[in-house]
Amino acid sequence: MEGTSLLNPGSHGFSELLYAFTSAANNNGSAFGGITANTPWLNASLGVAMLLGRFVPIVLVLSLAGSLAVQDPVPATAGTLPTHRPLFVALLFGVVVIIAALTYFPMLALGPLAEGLL
Repeated sequence: MEGTSLLNPGSHGFSELLYAFTSAANNNGSAFGGITANTPWLNASLGVAMLLGRFVPIVLVLSLAGSLAVQDPVPATAGTLPTHRPLFVALLFGVVVIIAALTYFPMLALGPLAEGLL
C-alpha cells in the first residue's frame, strides 16, 4: 500500500477525493481522515485546485461587473422583481441551496450509501 494516498478505495475513496478537492478550492483544504494528502501528486493537484478555485471566480466576477457597468440602466416596470425586498432574498437563497444540494449531495452520499449496501 506504499505510495497510495487513499486508505478506502472505491466509492468512499471517491467521496474523500471529491471533498478534498472541493475543500481545497473553496475553503482551507481539509480532508477526510482516510486520505493521506501528503503525496507529491496530491500536493500539486490540490494546490492547482486552490489557485483555480480562488482566482478564476475573481476574474469571472470582475469581467461580469465590467460588462454590466457599461450597459445603460433599464427603467423599472410592473414586471420588474425588486431586489431590495425579502422575496428576492428568499428566492436567491433557495436557488443557491437547491443548486448546491443537487451538485454535491449525490456524490458525497455515494460513498457511505454504497458501503452500507455492500
